[in-house]
Amino acid sequence: MVATPAWPPRSAPRLFVPGPVAQDAHVAIEGTQAHYLSKVMRVSDGDAVILCDDETGEWACAVVSAGKREVVLEARERLREREEVPDFTLCAALLKKPNFDLVLEKATELGVRRIQPVVTRRCVADKLNPERARTMVTEAAEQCARTALPELTEPLRLEALLRDWPEDRALFFADELGGEPAAAQFAAHCGPAALLVGPEGGFDEGERALIRALPQARPITLGPRILRGETASIAATALWMAVAGDWSPSGN
Repeated sequence: MVATPAWPPRSAPRLFVPGPVAQDAHVAIEGTQAHYLSKVMRVSDGDAVILCDDETGEWACAVVSAGKREVVLEARERLREREEVPDFTLCAALLKKPNFDLVLEKATELGVRRIQPVVTRRCVADKLNPERARTMVTEAAEQCARTALPELTEPLRLEALLRDWPEDRALFFADELGGEPAAAQFAAHCGPAALLVGPEGGFDEGERALIRALPQARPITLGPRILRGETASIAATALWMAVAGDWSPSGN
């Protein structure tokens, strides 16, 4: 007897849509997403598509109609509720566009809750295209099967970030001039956390002094080598997830 294939198939396309999605609801997909489904994935009536709405979770949907400009889906089954991700914020200094694109993509894949772009004195960029950046994190979330999009905030100058820093959130500061080993510092802290990583040229002396004066700041080292900004952001975030986040046995 031939086994019935699982539905929905693991290869089904995955998209984020405005919510909320509800049982048996019809969802109209338009624009670039409709083009992706109809022209790239070539879906037809009855095919499965996975939808996430960043509110109610993940839904298995079936194609009701597939046109050139609109694809209509019917929500058949909720597969997962919206996930709870660790309360971890990545405060990353703006970099050249391809490098910061990598930070946005990998931070999303690694599971951060919030991405806060930061403008420092040595940044080579001081602006971020918000629409493009949100598209990047959304596509990364679709690729890695997240059900919760990371919050992406407007870029802040370092001074403003530190001035309004919350009292209950630790700020791990990746200082290329030295600090405590990152893994030990991550493991020793419970509660809301954030990581601050500088630009290509690092923080200047005034900025470093300002950061270290913050009571919640905890200078850390990421090893014996000076890392590029994007490498430091990705490596330290992965380490935090392994030691204190949802990769760890405690599953914070």
